[in-house]
Amino acid sequence: MKVPIVKIICLLALAGTLGSSATAAQAGRENQQTVKKEFLKPGDVRSFAIEYVGKVSEIPAGTKRLRVWLPVPQDSTVQSIKELSFSQLPKLGTEPKYGNKIAYWEIENPGTKVELSMKFVCSRQEIHTDLDKLKDDGKDSAEAFGVFKRADKLVLVDDEMKKLSATITAGKTTTLDKAKAIYDYVLGKMTYDKKHEGWGQGSTRHACDVGKGNCTDFHALFNSLCRAQGIASGFEIGLYLPYEKGKQEPLGGYHCWAFFRVPGKTWVPVDCSEAGRFTEYRERFFGGHTANRVTLSTGRDITLTPKQAGEPLNYFLNPYAEADGKPVKTEKSWSYRDLN
Repeated sequence: MKVPIVKIICLLALAGTLGSSATAAQAGRENQQTVKKEFLKPGDVRSFAIEYVGKVSEIPAGTKRLRVWLPVPQDSTVQSIKELSFSQLPKLGTEPKYGNKIAYWEIENPGTKVELSMKFVCSRQEIHTDLDKLKDDGKDSAEAFGVFKRADKLVLVDDEMKKLSATITAGKTTTLDKAKAIYDYVLGKMTYDKKHEGWGQGSTRHACDVGKGNCTDFHALFNSLCRAQGIASGFEIGLYLPYEKGKQEPLGGYHCWAFFRVPGKTWVPVDCSEAGRFTEYRERFFGGHTANRVTLSTGRDITLTPKQAGEPLNYFLNPYAEADGKPVKTEKSWSYRDLN
């Protein structure tokens, strides 16, 4: 079953809200890794139109109800989303752990295949942090940003990580200096390599044992080592455009990146895997993110809204779907057009 593409502007008042209370949703939004503009230097802005197509294939014959969830991009201090529309009107919700926005559909008697599309315009600001303003820590409350200091299923914060992190940061006294030492260690430890088994899960164990992987593995190790020092550190995932405007390349993949928090001040971006791939930009990617990206979701081990029957998601990038309560295969494709 292919849902006809009809332009639907998704106003929250029309789509309705789902899930947790307003208080829980607000708590999640506070766990977005917000970059404060007063700590930024001027940077480029890139605007582009995106079409994201979610495909649910291999739906078992006789399925009575298909449930589908899609990650929905949202505004931040460095990202503006406009003209959001879907091929079929969803219900929109916000999960309470990280404040991710989610589109949700229930489709009765779906057939064997379903396709749902999402369109939007994104303006993304380059993040170029003024690190001189972050040489001294401020102060956050002890309970603030706790979700970014604890372990995830594959992001370890155990005795081994604490010992390793202590060795890496020995003699460093500020968050900025500790994070830079961890960043340098990750780049020395990891090689960008997807030609081996086990890459792409975002596993600290895999990163430590193999020393190879993609962006998820680089940033799992960075997150673990920061958290082992008590530094709040998190993860975002989304779409990644070619650096050169107007250049068309095969798309459909993804990219992820990380942040750490300087207490009392701001979240600071890093992109360890891009720094590993393009060593000439090593310094640029400590405190900087290019503008050729769209954040779709934050965090790991995500329980959707409304709650899925399956396990929490390792990360939320592709559509997730369940046929009569059982997970089924999904995939995505996407395309873009530069607007400036």
